[in-house]
Amino acid sequence: TFTVSKITVILYLEKIGGAVEMKLLSIPVGVSDFEEIRRNGYYYVDKSGLIGELLGTTGTKVTLITRPRRFGKTLGMSMLESFFDIRKDNKALFEELEIAKRHELCMEWMNQWPTVFVSFRQVDGLNFNSAYDMLTLVISELYKKHLYLLDSDKVDSFDKEIVKQLIQGTASTKDTKGSLMLLTRLMYQQYGKPVILLIDEYDVPVAKANSNGYYEEMLDVMKGLMQALKDNQALCFAVITGCLKIAKESIFTGLNNISSEFFGFTELEVKQLLKDYNLSEKMDEVKEWYDGYQFCNKEIYNPWSTLMYVKNITQDVSFKPISFWANTSGNDIVVKYIQNGDKKLRKEFDVLMSGQSLIKYIKPELTYREMDNINNIYSFLLLTGYLRVAEDWGENQYELVIPNKEVYEIYKQSFMSYFEDYTTSKKNELYQELVDGDAKKVNLLLNDILLRSISYFDNQESFYHGFLVGLLNDYEVLSNRESGNGRFDVCVLPENILGTVVLIECKHSISEDDLIDDAKEGARQIVEQKYLEEHRLKKYENAVGYGISFYKKQCYVVKVVYNSKHIV
Repeated sequence: TFTVSKITVILYLEKIGGAVEMKLLSIPVGVSDFEEIRRNGYYYVDKSGLIGELLGTTGTKVTLITRPRRFGKTLGMSMLESFFDIRKDNKALFEELEIAKRHELCMEWMNQWPTVFVSFRQVDGLNFNSAYDMLTLVISELYKKHLYLLDSDKVDSFDKEIVKQLIQGTASTKDTKGSLMLLTRLMYQQYGKPVILLIDEYDVPVAKANSNGYYEEMLDVMKGLMQALKDNQALCFAVITGCLKIAKESIFTGLNNISSEFFGFTELEVKQLLKDYNLSEKMDEVKEWYDGYQFCNKEIYNPWSTLMYVKNITQDVSFKPISFWANTSGNDIVVKYIQNGDKKLRKEFDVLMSGQSLIKYIKPELTYREMDNINNIYSFLLLTGYLRVAEDWGENQYELVIPNKEVYEIYKQSFMSYFEDYTTSKKNELYQELVDGDAKKVNLLLNDILLRSISYFDNQESFYHGFLVGLLNDYEVLSNRESGNGRFDVCVLPENILGTVVLIECKHSISEDDLIDDAKEGARQIVEQKYLEEHRLKKYENAVGYGISFYKKQCYVVKVVYNSKHIV
């Protein structure tokens, strides 16, 4: 084992056929337990400098660390528990790490303090009762780690009875709200030292509650739990992690809000990681996909996605980067804004998707109840990692861009999913309007569908051709077939000869000014090339043709009507 920069690299020697080969041990993707990583010799990026930073914030009792999801918050908190917890002896796990160099600090703090570590990331439910059940389960499991309190002569019988009820999940709502306050007090009595309280993902329950309609009920419970942070004589200090700082909800006040480099990977750490796995030539690719965040004026990479990339490419050298973040829970915020946004918002997302920036006012603190306010959308997207600051314009005005290709893919997939759902709901209506020959309604409907698409679509005639074929693919569609004196673009055949043939000629306009003329040209082409007079089409009782011109997200429709006697 040796240390390079701030990254601990663990290697072993294996004899194969007389030769000695040096191998790197496993990358711990999905493992957020510090002790498991260290004991199993997994690759570990040293973040123990966080301990020194926390202990250097003298006079601060409560520290909040906000980061997007999958940025190593739980692993960081697990490391803190392993370092401080008085019931453990973890000196060996911290050998060779940065914090081990600070001998006096380690003597005073390493495994010397009663410590409580609780994570609320599992608290979820479609209604308040189911979510509350999950929360009481979390509290129960927490108390099970401290069963020694039931045997302690320093804890009175009344408190022991409440502890039993909390373990069994039968405690009152009042006692559940006070459970963290009670636990710190009892541990203070037991050890004679104030308690270090570590709360991971504190805002997940209220975020889930906001999404599912029981925000006020869950907020009330979380406020009760967080009373352990206020005027608590049993508290040494507390560290809390989450995605957002929701201080306006009065969950807690007087916070020290750290913007630390110890959550996420720095560029130096990523370079070393890639070097250790002989992947240095992939640095530009990793930067393009997983970089783009800034904390403490440092470039920060998404650690989860970076590790996933390295793990995959070491197993398959042909592996190409993908959006790992898109395959984890939590992207409903983007989908929600896309589904509920107005035309102005979709146009602004178009700007972002095209690689350009937007200048927006950002609220540094928000409550989840403010999420639905369209004026706060960009604040939420920035604070949760879906946008980054390209430039600070002062007075809370920021130039915003999409951070990297990974997040771009989330927008793209969200738009595609929404677009496909919307067009699926409109397919039958569009076909019926085409058959009925109502060009005005066809025009309105197609323009609405185009407006709900996104600008990464190719602005070429071939795209619009495929776009129409996709919209009509529930029916029998002929495409690019010879007919009359040429080839038509799209033809939809009815189920029987009593139905109506729909034939469409697509045109791609060079500018918005050309839309009407180009649509008329498409209609003339149907007539002049005698597409609707093709023998195989004349067997149907009726037919209708359309010249449709497209320019970006606009179109114009001109109709040609055919029946057994004449073309109009």
